[in-house]
Amino acid sequence: MSIHLHFRAVAESEIRDDHTWLAAFMSEAWDNHPDEVAAGIAGSIDKIWNSVNDLYAVADDLDAHAHAHAQAHAHADADKPWTLPIYGGRPVPHSADADPSDPPMMMLEPPGVSQAADFLAAVSFDDLWKRAGAKLGGWDEAQARLEFLNHHRSLRGFYGRAASAGHAVVKVVWA
Repeated sequence: MSIHLHFRAVAESEIRDDHTWLAAFMSEAWDNHPDEVAAGIAGSIDKIWNSVNDLYAVADDLDAHAHAHAQAHAHADADKPWTLPIYGGRPVPHSADADPSDPPMMMLEPPGVSQAADFLAAVSFDDLWKRAGAKLGGWDEAQARLEFLNHHRSLRGFYGRAASAGHAVVKVVWA
């Protein structure tokens, strides 16, 4: 079975904070995923998004910790910056009339998108990989490193574009 974490950047003014509406919007976006990825407004990670999050989690232990620590204190009520790319945002609650089969969704509002973009632009993939790579693989390390590097580059570009446009990011898991 294929399972993906789907990201979609969108202007807040163009979306409704309603689970049923967002489920339909994200379903249509998933149907158009290749075109939306090419346009730079969507992305996805298959099966291993939790491992990508684990890679970013080691950012707390890097020498750049002082920068991340200062950023976290500047936004004391916000998530730590490394949590934002994958799991950041708030859950979008199901409405009373929602289809129970609709998947859970999260919305990361523009300030969080900017924080995620800043984190991804500043963090060194090589430093993250040196600390976490061996724990994340289970297969050929060179192949795993390339896969994670590609996800990192994709997320960095996606969040950078979304932040520049002032967009929110809606996230959903498709199975």
